[in-house]
Amino acid sequence: MLYRMTPKGEKISTLGYGCMRLPRDVDSAKELLLKAVDSGINYFDTAWIYSNNEVIVGESLKSIRERVNIATKLPLTKISNKADFDSYLTDSLSRLQTSYLDFYLLHMLTSFENFMKFREMGVLEWGEEKKRAGLFRNFGFSYHGTVGSFKKIVDAYPWDICMIQYNYLDIEYQAGTEGLRYANAKNIPVIVMEPLRGGRLISLPKKANKVFHSTVKERSNAEWALRWLWNQHEVTCVLSGMETLEQLSENVEIASSTTVGSMNSDELDAIAVVRGIVNSKTKVNCTGCEYCLPCPKNVNIPLAFSFLNGVRLASLIQPLWVNYALHLGKYADSPQFASQCISCGKCTPHCPQGIDIPKELRKVSRKFEKIPPSISILIFNLAYLLLHDWLMCKIPDFLFRRNKVKQ
Repeated sequence: MLYRMTPKGEKISTLGYGCMRLPRDVDSAKELLLKAVDSGINYFDTAWIYSNNEVIVGESLKSIRERVNIATKLPLTKISNKADFDSYLTDSLSRLQTSYLDFYLLHMLTSFENFMKFREMGVLEWGEEKKRAGLFRNFGFSYHGTVGSFKKIVDAYPWDICMIQYNYLDIEYQAGTEGLRYANAKNIPVIVMEPLRGGRLISLPKKANKVFHSTVKERSNAEWALRWLWNQHEVTCVLSGMETLEQLSENVEIASSTTVGSMNSDELDAIAVVRGIVNSKTKVNCTGCEYCLPCPKNVNIPLAFSFLNGVRLASLIQPLWVNYALHLGKYADSPQFASQCISCGKCTPHCPQGIDIPKELRKVSRKFEKIPPSISILIFNLAYLLLHDWLMCKIPDFLFRRNKVKQ
């Protein structure tokens, strides 16, 4: 494993563990986390709002607490007064079974105005007090908003760390490359989340796959995305939400062999071409974080948006609208269609990407539900059976005539 140093002299693994998508049972999660530590990973990121996640992380890492850096976050969307600061910090420490945190972040700042709301509550002074008391060693923030507000927040306080969404699609989105470099110039370590854009950079269009394959044949799409990040010296650590031992092993191998400046001009040109292809196909910037769930009307918002972006979850021979109908209707415990949205707006404030969710769900509904889903499935299955029967008749007949000619 390779490491990068913070201005305070702390050594952080270039690959960090984003714990939000860990398995829900402690035994499976513990196996992954302990293997990660043995592989050299020393930065583990969780948050109060990740359902039961702090409990799982705490139970898994308590026996090796001194070998790891644990980062968690103050849930700003839950804060109504200054007393809440202490309440949520105390709760996180209890869940994580630790007396201190290595990194504590204000979770999901979205604008300078949003930051000022909590600054006026006294969150910065509170953070200084808790650092002096030894409850956490580093104080920072995670961010989803424009680069202009990001710079203002960076300038507002001598932060120990910050976290941004960043990948080869997001160079001009949210903080972007400009924000990354700005924070680095202020000696603030930058932790990167969403390096694969919620899996979007793994399931690429065929044209994009061809570009990568013709440049470096044996490299996976995930490796392309991760190498691009580690190629930049401003990136301190990249978080990956590894869900299997295979994913962990692959990412550790990539992290252990990628240094600053290791990508050549042909590889960087390939990234630029793929960026253009993927951006042209992306209709909505959903990363699948699921902050918008649960929906009171049971709409599977991330899955609906994945179809709008052209992601297939079944046979390539199926039309996308049939794929949509099968996965949001027939195969669900109960229907999860976009058309069930009543525009209550409860999801929108929780979206880190600032998506107008009801508006985009209406687009999904218009695109995939013009024909009732049950009829969609019926039409496709009927067409498939007719084609299947025709082929079964023609192929044996062709083979019979071919054999007869040979005789």
